[in-house]
Amino acid sequence: MNFSGQHVLSVNQFERDNLEYIFSIAEKMEPYAKRKVRTNVLDGAILGNLFFEPSTRTRVSFGCAFNLLGGEVRETTGMETSALAKGESLYDTARVISSYSDVIAMRHPQAGSVAEFAEGSRVPVINGGDGANEHPTQALLDLYTIQSELKAFDQKVDGMHIAMVGDLKNGRTVHSLSKLLSMYKNVHLSLISPTELAMPDYVIDTLENAGHKVTISDNMEQNLNADIVYQTRIQEERFESQLEANKYRGQFRLNSDIYTRFCKSNTVIMHPLPRDSRADANELDNDLNQNPNLAIFRQADNGVLIRMALFAMTLGVADKVDKYQCEVPFYSAK
Repeated sequence: MNFSGQHVLSVNQFERDNLEYIFSIAEKMEPYAKRKVRTNVLDGAILGNLFFEPSTRTRVSFGCAFNLLGGEVRETTGMETSALAKGESLYDTARVISSYSDVIAMRHPQAGSVAEFAEGSRVPVINGGDGANEHPTQALLDLYTIQSELKAFDQKVDGMHIAMVGDLKNGRTVHSLSKLLSMYKNVHLSLISPTELAMPDYVIDTLENAGHKVTISDNMEQNLNADIVYQTRIQEERFESQLEANKYRGQFRLNSDIYTRFCKSNTVIMHPLPRDSRADANELDNDLNQNPNLAIFRQADNGVLIRMALFAMTLGVADKVDKYQCEVPFYSAK
């Protein structure tokens, strides 16, 4: 895949060697992400950050990643504050906003909407989540995190056991991550959810066709003896009513006691965030906060690295980042 000038809309665009290349660029971004040094490689470039659905981490990390490369960010948040609320089409919005931007990151509540938008865009578009469909940059940062966490235990993605827990029907993060995992070898996936919120058949078919072992269950405790536990929240925004979503809230809770009894001593805990910490949900208890295998915040940190890499690659400057390196005054003064 030639990334320069290309949209990033789906994990289906990637092959395994693409993933390894992205991760190699992301790793080189770490000193910039930690503000040890700065690069002005995107000085003069503008990111159009269009988020038509609520977001904190994804929206801010896209903006942060672009700023850390020296670029400027212009944002639109919420459907009601945009011309879409006046009936403007995605195509027309794309034609206009892309004339103001060098690259666009976009989130929208409807599946396929970001790809539709990209058809009208004059610049690269990166999918920040389109409804219950896909979240490719989250999948990339998840896989990067899995690889990094397993490496600490001398393990690899090939041959690992991952338990995905929660709303697997509506969780676009697990859909995209599963597709990426289909490129690896001999992965065991335990898919744990209420029957009504099971992983879509097309995702399961992709995994089985790749030769992976897939276990489907509604029993969490008996399937937690995994290398990775990837917990998700109930995607209440995807249900027709709050009452319907509430039926499933809090069914799969992981706390320190359950972890000790049913997980391995080095089981890594992941979550795409936000975790629902309300008393009736509490899918990841606060008593896990001091567990060294709780990787959820390292996972979020990795989002900046991955998004920096994608910006550098789509704008064709991945090999020029170091050339425009400079000091960070406040860091140097510490």
